Amino acid sequence: MPSLLESLYYGQLNPVEKTVSNDPQYRQLSRQISESMDAWKKRLSEDEFRELEDLLDLCRQVQGLEMAASFTDGFRLGAMMIIEVYSEEHI
Repeated sequence: MPSLLESLYYGQLNPVEKTVSNDPQYRQLSRQISESMDAWKKRLSEDEFRELEDLLDLCRQVQGLEMAASFTDGFRLGAMMIIEVYSEEHI
């Protein structure tokens, strides 16, 4: 089994692909979104619904950038905490 660093180097490790919330509300909210999209699809013309989908795609792109920044910030914070722990004088 390859190490985490090897998996990252060879592109086998992609945290965003495995990110699924364990929160019990996740499935409920996802179902509500799906039902709402179906309702909008029936309400809007084909062109209007395509515009709505394009807008939602832009929102997902922004969300992806925010997730990447959050992951990076969290990783840096964790690394700084480890550095701080190891840099303290041991009594």
